[in-house]
Amino acid sequence: MPAENPDLFVAFRRELHRFPEISTHEFATQQRIKAFVSPFNPVKLTEVGNTGLLLQYGTDLSGPVTLIRADIDALPIHEVNEFAHKSLHKGVSHKCGHDGHTAILARLASFLSRKPPAKGRVYLVFQPAEETGQGAEAVLQDPAFASIRPDQVFALHNLPGYPQGVIVCRPGDFTPAVKSLIVKFKGNVSHAAEPEKGTNPAYLMALFMLASKELENTDPGSDEFALLTPVYSTLGEKSYGVSAGYGEVHLTLRTRTNQQMDVLTDRLLTTLSNLCAGSGIAIETATTEAFFANQNDPDAVEQIRTSALQLGFPYLEKQEPFKWGEDFGLFTQHHKGAMFGIGAGEQSPALHNDDYDFNDNLIEPAARLFLALIEDHHA
Repeated sequence: MPAENPDLFVAFRRELHRFPEISTHEFATQQRIKAFVSPFNPVKLTEVGNTGLLLQYGTDLSGPVTLIRADIDALPIHEVNEFAHKSLHKGVSHKCGHDGHTAILARLASFLSRKPPAKGRVYLVFQPAEETGQGAEAVLQDPAFASIRPDQVFALHNLPGYPQGVIVCRPGDFTPAVKSLIVKFKGNVSHAAEPEKGTNPAYLMALFMLASKELENTDPGSDEFALLTPVYSTLGEKSYGVSAGYGEVHLTLRTRTNQQMDVLTDRLLTTLSNLCAGSGIAIETATTEAFFANQNDPDAVEQIRTSALQLGFPYLEKQEPFKWGEDFGLFTQHHKGAMFGIGAGEQSPALHNDDYDFNDNLIEPAARLFLALIEDHHA
């Protein structure tokens, strides 16, 4: 396999696009990646995080250790595109560009196969289950990862709406803390003609949703940024003679920092408790799909900026964090590092849109930027 041919990586990206798999189900994706990168001669290739892969380049145990991460999972979104590489899996497609991120890391593996680090080690992580916030934890807790102590970690995300190839970064908060809250309201059913003989949670649910709106600060530039988005609700059954006795409200919460998430969660649960007092309705709460805030180390950001400019790439320092969550934040909770964005084109459909597709022109420059970061640290 001639590693110098960039078209191979475009073809690989499009193959991944045709066969997407959702979080924690990336079994065939894992094997496709393994087959593609094995000829790039990693020192070691290990399955990690159940459906992910870990590649090692370099063998020096005394030098610096760099980790580069890409995500590999797709989304439960039906694709409307009709191009030749459209998804062949009904209701599942790569609408966040993880197929492209994977191809970038594979291209980086090809570079490292020709010129592995003389000092230290480099690890490439093909991480599953980013979309649900489960993948980073699965990798970090895997025994195969236990002996790796990277002194710097990097990742990227493609950015529709930004000029193609521009590198976007900022020190400190890059992506927010995100958590979804599930609230179950348990009352009692009754005849719809006699609602007083039951306990219908409908009005309590409505009050709770309105009260949650009052806790928002939707300015992404504010240190007190807090976004509470209703994502799902259900109430009763389609039985018009029955007053409902059960309902659910699901909210997604976003704040700039993990500490602010704790404060917001406490305020929301206190509000819920006060509203429910004396109502006769039992409340049950749970959280799911939690993402830690992505904290970019200033030195790592400066390394990204310097390397980008040396390569001739335009660089933009973002003034406020993005509003979408990214589970690479768990890596930056444990290790010094940073995530950056690369512009996918101002006319590109947005992430998670059903007509989105990754811009293949980003594979080569993104891989070269990662390589520059490695060479700078391992010189």
